[in-house]
Amino acid sequence: MATARFFSLPDSIKQLSDSGALSSVPTHYACRDPDAPSDVDPTLEGQIPTIDLSVLTEGDPARRSQMVRQLGRACEEWGFFVVVNHGVPETVREAMLAAAQGFFDLEEEEKAEHSGKHVMDPIRYGTSFNSKVDDVGYWRDYFKIVVHPAFHSPAKPLGFREALGQYAACTRVVGMELLRGMWESLELDDGYMNNALDLDACFQVCVVNLYPPCPQPELAMGLPPHSDHSLLTLLHQNGVDGLQVKHGSKWVHVKPPPNSFLVNTGDQMEIVTNGRYKSVLHRAVINGRSTRMSIATVVAPSLDTVVEPVAQLVSPERPAMYRGVRYREYLEHQQRNKLWEKSALDHLRVQ
Repeated sequence: MATARFFSLPDSIKQLSDSGALSSVPTHYACRDPDAPSDVDPTLEGQIPTIDLSVLTEGDPARRSQMVRQLGRACEEWGFFVVVNHGVPETVREAMLAAAQGFFDLEEEEKAEHSGKHVMDPIRYGTSFNSKVDDVGYWRDYFKIVVHPAFHSPAKPLGFREALGQYAACTRVVGMELLRGMWESLELDDGYMNNALDLDACFQVCVVNLYPPCPQPELAMGLPPHSDHSLLTLLHQNGVDGLQVKHGSKWVHVKPPPNSFLVNTGDQMEIVTNGRYKSVLHRAVINGRSTRMSIATVVAPSLDTVVEPVAQLVSPERPAMYRGVRYREYLEHQQRNKLWEKSALDHLRVQ
């Protein structure tokens, strides 16, 4: 298999796919064994937990208490759930998808103006994951934009800034309401957790992923198995499925209901809860017919917060499982290395 140092990535996977010149996957992208037995369990699809956010925010005390417990179980047993009745207008969600498509439809020269040189650049466009260290290429273009505590946006296409501003504000509200419910499910004080993680200055990023049709989708991957660096991630997609989540030893192909968000817990959640709520492994698979686009909203502590297991969840029976780390340092470490499972989190485990 070719390695990254011998392979020059195209300007974008979209450009490669749109060219119509491919009848097979370039060797650099062939990272799967097409003859391997399937590790996806279709019987698990119907078991994915569903959280009704309106009950958390507006329900009577008894129903709300039940939903908090349901949220806790979803975090503890799955690290993943579907959120319905979240309050984000469908017009806002659709406008964001349209704006994102408009960006990817720009000329390559215009998009290349945002080709980031550093993982902390506030606006960064690229392909694969980290072409400087990846041994293989992933069938994915991406656009990452920091939207909080400072808001950033490209100037093109027209209307992108307005769509992103509305979407970022709405998803941040959803994320904070979910975090409030998670703290309550662990009997942690919301005010204390807000201060400990400096959530008023939370680091929020919108990551737009584009997975164009692939001539041999059984050989390539959109993204490999990985966990997110965040507290939690909210995912919205364009109706084309491709997200798979690991549950136990099996993978689950996720088919979300209309007007819902997919939410998973990240590495910072696993650290701060001392392993009670684990970050979940997930991956992106591709297809040969349709373009999949997803918008992942990452909600995390402030960059300068030292994230460590909260004292209330540490005991002689359950000692601290992770060393504390400044979130900025964790983020930079994960983003500049190969993306594979929980390799970044493993560095912090207390042996």
